[in-house]
Amino acid sequence: MGMLSEFKAFAMKGNVIDLAVAVIIGAAFGKIVSSFIEDVITPLILQPALDAANLSKIEELTVFGSVKYGMFLSAVINFIIVAFILFLLIKGITSMRKKEAETPAAPPAPTNEEKLLMEIRDALKNRPQL
Repeated sequence: MGMLSEFKAFAMKGNVIDLAVAVIIGAAFGKIVSSFIEDVITPLILQPALDAANLSKIEELTVFGSVKYGMFLSAVINFIIVAFILFLLIKGITSMRKKEAETPAAPPAPTNEEKLLMEIRDALKNRPQL
């Protein structure tokens, strides 16, 4: 097997494709979270604090003139939001699985032997007594 065909077999495995899709979705999700923080959270919740510090973005927060702890604070807020959303997703999936596990499975259909035995039983019940 040539190196090219081995690479093709490796690249087309389900796990590699699933991982690639997960990375792409993760990157897109990261952009959504960043937009949520910059466009929703900051204006609604953090704007009074930023106005008091005469800043327009959380990333502009500095201490000693050069240490930009605002970028770190923004990353922490991003992480907390992502972790909370993942927590809610996992909790929802777990509760759905728990509900599926709690519902009892339908009893299996009787086998041909059981059906035959039931027919014999019913025939013996319906037989006139001597």
